[in-house]
Amino acid sequence: MPHDHHEPEDIHNNLSPSGHPYRTDDDTPLSYWQVMEISVRELLAEKGITTAREITAQIDKMDARSPINGAQVVARAWCDPQFYAALMNDASTATRDMGFDIGALKLIAVENTDDVHNMIVCTLCSCYPRNLLGLPPDWYKSRAYRSRTVREPRSVLAEFGVTFPSSTQIRVHDSTADMRYIVIPKRPIGTENMLQNDLVGLVTRDSMIGTGLAITPSTIIEERQTP
Repeated sequence: MPHDHHEPEDIHNNLSPSGHPYRTDDDTPLSYWQVMEISVRELLAEKGITTAREITAQIDKMDARSPINGAQVVARAWCDPQFYAALMNDASTATRDMGFDIGALKLIAVENTDDVHNMIVCTLCSCYPRNLLGLPPDWYKSRAYRSRTVREPRSVLAEFGVTFPSSTQIRVHDSTADMRYIVIPKRPIGTENMLQNDLVGLVTRDSMIGTGLAITPSTIIEERQTP
């Protein structure tokens, strides 16, 4: 018997004017915000304000952001006193000059010292410096992290394997819709002679959120020696 091949439910008609496929019955019903995003995107494309190619390029650009951007900022702050001063004075402008534009948002850099350790949270949702750190980790968006960090930051840090003596002050900074933070972790001991490009590899995403510390060179050597 010949096989009657046909495309499921006229799949080509499910392409939006901007070229993005979507269906109202795809996995789960669309949320209010998904419907809003699709409507605005299609309206912009229909009016010629943007194109499918421009939308795709912007999405790809956003997806390409990663913690390496923030690590480059931190490593430069460790090595360049002038840049460090500019970063602490106006982090938005300093990072924009490096090519990491945060747009209209305000970015604030907070520095860890021997006496102070900083942590970042967004108690309302998941505000995050994506231009420097990429997409936020799932735990950053979780209700547990958002509520517990402001109430018991030491306990949360301990669960990440980070502990401090009682003399160390823990400061929690709450991001908002128009303000973001980045932590400048303490420069590890033993890196005084390392070049800026090499220091980038010691800066982790968690250290720039405050739930971790920068990697020490001795830790890397131990990991390489472990069979």
